Amino acid sequence: MKTAFHTGRAVLLALAASLLVACGSDQSPQSGSGAATLAPVTTEVLTIERRDIPLQKSYSSLLRSDDEVTVVARVTGVLESRQFEQGDRVEQGDLLYTIESELYQARVNERAADLKSAVAEMERARRDAQRYRQLLSRNSVSQQVVDQAQAELSIAQARVAQAEAALASARIDLDYTRVKAPVGGMIGLSQVNVGNLVNFGTELVTITPLDPLEVRFQLPQRDAFELRKQLVAAGIDIRQIPATLQVADSYATNPLTLPGRMEFLGSRIDERTSTVQASARFENPQAQVLPGQFVRVNIEGMKRFDVIAVPEIAVTQGLMGPQVFVVDEEGKARAQVVQLGDIAGEWQIILDGLEEGMKVVAGDPADIQPGTPIRPAAAAAEQAEGAGGE
Repeated sequence: MKTAFHTGRAVLLALAASLLVACGSDQSPQSGSGAATLAPVTTEVLTIERRDIPLQKSYSSLLRSDDEVTVVARVTGVLESRQFEQGDRVEQGDLLYTIESELYQARVNERAADLKSAVAEMERARRDAQRYRQLLSRNSVSQQVVDQAQAELSIAQARVAQAEAALASARIDLDYTRVKAPVGGMIGLSQVNVGNLVNFGTELVTITPLDPLEVRFQLPQRDAFELRKQLVAAGIDIRQIPATLQVADSYATNPLTLPGRMEFLGSRIDERTSTVQASARFENPQAQVLPGQFVRVNIEGMKRFDVIAVPEIAVTQGLMGPQVFVVDEEGKARAQVVQLGDIAGEWQIILDGLEEGMKVVAGDPADIQPGTPIRPAAAAAEQAEGAGGE
């Protein structure tokens, strides 16, 4: 039994020794190099250079009708009639209401009579002044009498002018009894019922033009500077910049969009928000969108000038923040921390961390880590073509 025990123990020791030898032989290549050799990765490599990058910028805002009008009464009186159906479209100049026109017509007639009386008095004073001047030439009256007659003529002329002004004012008030649409558009609910007494300034109804519509929004300070720089470089006016409106709450396959143009770019920065006021105008002939609707505005043709950019896919998140892989002189990948700017389509603008002439991994960096040998895809393709030719 003792002999068998020693024999089994010897066998176990021999097996353990052989395992240790095998393990040592497997690790011997690493013990010489200090780390496993990384397999090369073939991917696209981009040489950094400054360029102008088109931007795809959008800004949220609410639609508004810049020409919306609240119609108010301009005279006091009883609202006699309403000439429209609520919610209909009205054209500029359409009759909307009438307000007790007979009362104001009577005032016009009264002022017209006053004017006739004043004109008659002026004609009498003119004849007297003319007759006294003739008598003065024959020394039949004194200069004082002539001066008095001329003064009466001037007073009569002033009374005529006063009567004419009163008649004109009465006619204006008469016109105001026929309330007309100052603009064309969709008319809302009447705020006053027929038969009610309205006073000067009483709100009657609101008219909302739907074509065109305006969007006012805030441009971030840098976007405003870049847009103004672009206008100066191209020598164009802000109204020549096209814009597109997209309904923000549309989840259809083809969301509703409307073409338009920029209308205004402010000349000062809002100190509270560091933004610049801007506006755009959009045609809406079919009334597809309405004032108050939440939308997004895309400014077409905006650019960032003379910037460094890499494909967005090349940017990863490292321990120190956003990073890209640059290819060093030995052809190996090295992580480079960068500061990110705007995203422009498939491009990511880099504010800091890269310089012109650097080579950056432009493809998917999923299989790359620091120290990975990088084979540029273009060079690999040329080598494959050469091998095929041989």
